[in-house]
Amino acid sequence: MKTAFTIVAAGLLLAGCSEQPAQPPAEAKKEEPKPQPITGQSALFKMYQVARTWAADAAVLKLDSVRLDGVPDQPGKSGGWEAVFTSEQKSASHAFTWYAIDQEPTIHKGVFAGSEQSYTQVRGATMPFLIADVRIDTDAALATAQAKQEGSDKKTAGQPVIYLLEKPAKFANPAWRVVWGESVSTSSFSVFVDATSGKFLEIMH
Repeated sequence: MKTAFTIVAAGLLLAGCSEQPAQPPAEAKKEEPKPQPITGQSALFKMYQVARTWAADAAVLKLDSVRLDGVPDQPGKSGGWEAVFTSEQKSASHAFTWYAIDQEPTIHKGVFAGSEQSYTQVRGATMPFLIADVRIDTDAALATAQAKQEGSDKKTAGQPVIYLLEKPAKFANPAWRVVWGESVSTSSFSVFVDATSGKFLEIMH
């Protein structure tokens, strides 16, 4: 009996050794965060930091929002921004972009430097300005513009909103143009808001 008991015990021990230890469940893969739009002032500052490496006297000529498939619309924000900076010392302008995503072949995530061209200020045209003059962001400019929508609901209902920052000769400071529509040329309603003070300036139909 002793021998039989020893054989049975050894068999149980071998059976236990042959079983593989339970593997811990594999960790669920972390989902990559969805691309998020940002405000115009935030995008402009990101591009300005790179533009300063191109020219220490870089000034802003204009900034445009770009709507992108795959990036959700949010009030006062956009998934893409395109800017042009100027340098008086270089007599040149330089384009820069910021996008929330990559889309081949021309859209690159983050800040990307575009083309450089010669530049001379033309009298009566939009003028370069200091980034320090942009104290009002696009979300605040949108709120000001929306307060002027009364009576224009039919023109703006269901329309996307885009943003343009520049300094027309008729204004003392740079201005945000909040545009309802796919583009400035096709829009039937837009509002200029002072980018330095936040005050309403003008309605364009």
